[in-house]
Amino acid sequence: MLYYLGTLIQESFGPARLLTSYAVLISLSLFFGFLITFLLLPKFYKFLPSDRGREFTLKDNAEAAKGKPTGSGVVFITFFVLTVLLFVKVDLQQASILVLTWLCMLTGYLDDRSVKGWGEYRKAILDLIICVAASFALYYFNENVHNGKPIQFWLPFTTKLFNIPAWLYILISTVMLWVSINITNCSDGVDGLSSTLALIGLIAMGVIFYFILGHKEISAYLLVPHLNDGASWGLMVFTLVGILMGYLWHNAFPSSVLMGDAGSRAIGFFIGVCVMVSGNPLLILITSTIFFINGGMGLLKVFLLRFFKIKIFANVRFPLHDHFRKVKNWSPTQVLIKFMILQILITMALTGIMFKVR
Repeated sequence: MLYYLGTLIQESFGPARLLTSYAVLISLSLFFGFLITFLLLPKFYKFLPSDRGREFTLKDNAEAAKGKPTGSGVVFITFFVLTVLLFVKVDLQQASILVLTWLCMLTGYLDDRSVKGWGEYRKAILDLIICVAASFALYYFNENVHNGKPIQFWLPFTTKLFNIPAWLYILISTVMLWVSINITNCSDGVDGLSSTLALIGLIAMGVIFYFILGHKEISAYLLVPHLNDGASWGLMVFTLVGILMGYLWHNAFPSSVLMGDAGSRAIGFFIGVCVMVSGNPLLILITSTIFFINGGMGLLKVFLLRFFKIKIFANVRFPLHDHFRKVKNWSPTQVLIKFMILQILITMALTGIMFKVR
């Protein structure tokens, strides 16, 4: 909306041209998202469900969380969608992703407010439906496909581009989004942990979209495909960064509010979408390695045991943050800081490898 406003009035009011600058819009949307979440989120506490205690977590964690307002993702993800519509010139693909992000949040929120909680299979099926719909939107609303060109993946260690047929793209995208939703959701359990790790991944993706993929000269120098709407995606990402900062202000230990499945599932979904839009599925390692280790390994452990009767990591508790809390006696702050440091180190190292070793 603001972009169109700047375009309309810049001839009569010169400074309005700043509203057509993505650098300016990124700054404005980030601060706006932070402020509205920081200021308005507490006003919704009384309308949110109370945490029931977490079934698969340490007793002290569960007791500390029990009774706190949860499901606040319904508030800040709605803020995210509205802020994007205010600051970003969205195309059909981006509009579709915004709708599906909000729906992903809604399924999580309905689980948060449910007295007994939704079953695993019910949530898995709903996730699958949303992920398939998003995959079709990412493929068929893609600019290359619209112009009769194939979607191409770029990978590290080679400058070759790989043409990806529709069926393979949708398969990879669906798996990517489903995994991203669930590993992010499984990592939510220590105050500030999930949102801080997500912030690191989102900031990395925002920089990649705006400064690398969205920049013709830099993308050409690094031998990666230029993404015409990279700056627009970067703007969306930094909008969510501001929103999450506003939420984290209230979720920092000891937290006064929890995001619930409404927040963690939507965030995981959007991170997965950003990775697919980048054209390199391996960028999920830049954004979510600790999510994979912390929550994803637990999912793998349960999957192998339930369906194949195979036991792995028998002496390790998952999510891994519970293992360090119980076995190593780490405090919530120690878990947060150490996991954050590890993710930053991994993000920096893998970014260098992905873009320079080609």
